Amino acid sequence: MKTLAMLVGGGPAPGINGVIAAATIEARNHGARVLGFYDGFKWLARGDTNHVMELEIDSISRIHFEGGSILRTSRTNPTKSPDTLRNVVEALDKLEVSCLLTIGGDDTAFAACRLSEAMKGRVGLAHVPKTIDNDLPLPQEVPTFGFTTACNLGKDIVKNLMEDAETTDRWFFVTVMGRRAGHLALGIGGAAGATLTVIGEEFPESKIPLQTLVDILEGAVIKRRASGKGHGVAILSEGLADKLDPTEFGSVERDGYGNVRLSELVLGRVLKERVAESLLARGVDVTIVAKDVGYELRCAPPGAQDIHYCRSLGYWAARFLLNGQTEAMVTIQGGKMVPIPFREMLDPRTGKICVRYVDIHSESYQTLRAYMLRLEPQDFETSEQVETLARGGHMEPTVFVDRFGYLGVRTKGSSQ
Repeated sequence: MKTLAMLVGGGPAPGINGVIAAATIEARNHGARVLGFYDGFKWLARGDTNHVMELEIDSISRIHFEGGSILRTSRTNPTKSPDTLRNVVEALDKLEVSCLLTIGGDDTAFAACRLSEAMKGRVGLAHVPKTIDNDLPLPQEVPTFGFTTACNLGKDIVKNLMEDAETTDRWFFVTVMGRRAGHLALGIGGAAGATLTVIGEEFPESKIPLQTLVDILEGAVIKRRASGKGHGVAILSEGLADKLDPTEFGSVERDGYGNVRLSELVLGRVLKERVAESLLARGVDVTIVAKDVGYELRCAPPGAQDIHYCRSLGYWAARFLLNGQTEAMVTIQGGKMVPIPFREMLDPRTGKICVRYVDIHSESYQTLRAYMLRLEPQDFETSEQVETLARGGHMEPTVFVDRFGYLGVRTKGSSQ
C-alpha cells in the first residue's frame, strides 16, 4: 500500500483545506493510506513522528468550505542544517511515506526541492502553489491559490476605509501583505479604487531612500488638496520595506528562512509620521491613520473560484504522485494539469525559487495606474499647474518643484 503524506508551510491562504480534501479523497479511492503532518516541517525537522494524523474521506469531505488549515502550518526550514534535513528524511522513512505533497509558497517549494535531492528518489515529491502574495513562478494569468479570495475580501475592507476617510476627512495609509511582490496590494487597491497604490516593482534599484516614499505620499496628499479634497486612501505593498534600510526601523526579526519579518517594521506608521510632520511644518493639518491589512485575509473561507481551483490542484497533485511522477510543482493552466519541474523553478543567480513580480510595463498595470491620483509628469508642464499644486501644499512654486519635480521624471521613466 502506498502512503501519501501532506503538510502545509508558510502563511495561511484561503483554500488550503480544499487541496487537503481533494488529495485525500483521490488517494484513498486508489487504495492509498493518507497522512497529514501537523505544523509543516516543524516536528519532522526534529525527527518527531508523533504529530501525525491519518486522513479519512468521512472526516474531510466538507472541509473545502473552511478557512485556515486543519493541519495548521509553520515556517520551519528543514534545510537549515544537515541535521534537520536528515531528521526529515529519517522520519519519512520511518513512517514508510511513498509520496509527499507540500502545500506552500516559495520557501516551502525551496524546501521541497532540497528534500527531493536528499531523498534520492525514495519518496515522490510534489508541491502545490499556495500564497496570497501571488509571487510563485507561474504564467502571469495563473494565480496562486488564495490570492483571488484575499483580493476580494481586501477590496471590501479598503472600500469601508474609503467611506471612513471621506466621512471624517482623513487619510489612511494601508500596508498590504506581499513580502517581495506587489500583486496583492495592486489587486486590492485597483478593485477598491483606492487613491493610489505604491509597490516595490516601481523601483528598479535594489534599495530606495525612505524619503522617496514620503515624497510620493505627500505629493498625492497635496495634489488631492489642490483638487479640493482632504481625504484619501494610499495602499502600500509590504515589500516596499524590503527595499529600505531595515535599520531605519530599529531592530528586526527574521523567520526560519532568514527573511526579515516585514510585518514587524511598521512601514505605514513610519511613513504616516514623516508625511504628517512635513505637512504640519508648513501649516497643513492632515489626519493620517496607518493600518495593516493581511492577517484578516489569510484564513478567510475561500470563494467559489478558489474552492474549485484548490480541489483541482489537490486532485491532480495526488494523481501526479500516485502515477509515479515526482519533483514538480503541480499547476492548472488553461484547464489542464501542467507540472513545472523543480529545477525550472530555481533562479540560477540565487539558488532560490524565482519570484514572479508585477509587470509594470503591462497594459493591466498601466490601466490601474491611470486611475491613481499621484504626481505625474504633466503636473510640472505649466507654471499654472505648478502654482496650483504648490498652493495646496503651502509652498512656493520653486520650492515645490525642487522637492517633488524628480517624481515626474521617475514616473515618466517607469511607464515607458
